[in-house]
Amino acid sequence: MKLILAIVSNDDASNVSSALTKNGYSVTRLATTGGFLRAGNTTIIAGTEDEKVDYCIELIGKESKRRTEIVPSSASYDIGRYASFPVEVQVGGATVFVLDVEQFIKL
Repeated sequence: MKLILAIVSNDDASNVSSALTKNGYSVTRLATTGGFLRAGNTTIIAGTEDEKVDYCIELIGKESKRRTEIVPSSASYDIGRYASFPVEVQVGGATVFVLDVEQFIKL
């Protein structure tokens, strides 16, 4: 058995959860925060048999697409002076971890 942790954008979380649930995966969603943009994201937890891991990852990938967004950024030019300018960054997609599960008990 495997435990899948998928960190996805909040914008994609509902679609990812729905796709996994429709295909028989039980999921748990956690609200999390990313470090780079300090933006909210969602960590989806799913447990599954070893042979279903690849399909689970495929579903996550289909529903969490990368996209480009313009976000404000600031730079310090002098003591106490800051300028804000837009920066183009890649957002979305998914970061997926697959862990071995020694024991699974559902009470």
